[in-house]
Amino acid sequence: MRAIDLSFPIKKHFRWRVETEVRGSHEKGDSFQSTTVTLSCHAFTHVDAPAHFLPGARHIGQMPVDQWVGDAVVVDLTHLRDNGAVTAAELEQRAQHVRGGDIVLLRTDWPLRASVDSERFWSQAPYTDASACHWLVRRRAKAVGYDYPPDRCIRDMIFDPDKRLAREDSTTHFILFPAGIVVIEYLANLHEIPKPRFRFAALPLAIDGADGSPVRAVAFVD
Repeated sequence: MRAIDLSFPIKKHFRWRVETEVRGSHEKGDSFQSTTVTLSCHAFTHVDAPAHFLPGARHIGQMPVDQWVGDAVVVDLTHLRDNGAVTAAELEQRAQHVRGGDIVLLRTDWPLRASVDSERFWSQAPYTDASACHWLVRRRAKAVGYDYPPDRCIRDMIFDPDKRLAREDSTTHFILFPAGIVVIEYLANLHEIPKPRFRFAALPLAIDGADGSPVRAVAFVD
């Protein structure tokens, strides 16, 4: 079995605050090297707990581990261009292999066209249409992962922060979370998965009270 890393490396980024501090080091003569990291729970490759969007819902430490592990499929949407919408019609045509209980990874190869460090990655990316979310609910997906910013409104949050947004503008969160479907955001290297069906894991840290967590997302392929 081969393990394929689907995670972005965590490093300095214009959107996310990332700070590291080496509190003990071999160069200083310390017996142990020890690094402290300050990082958003929603930066780089990460998962969201229901509490991220639903008031009073479960936080990440309350989520069962098997929510993030299981049978997975990748859906090839690489034909989509800049600002292309992932719709129910696209999934109906290209995602018939999705079964109930699957973790569904939507592959656009956007990280191959625009660096996650660039503004273009966030301003011109594909996005998930509401109809696609309803399609995934009907198919009873267990979780949905993306290699692009999942909601179109994310570009407004970054580049037009004064724009007033409604809750339903966060399309994937508004539709998937109430249906019990969790999300894995900002996946990389989906093009390296050689077959449409495989095993998947994206394990969060058990952070009490947190609404998300960075993960190391991995595909396991026979």
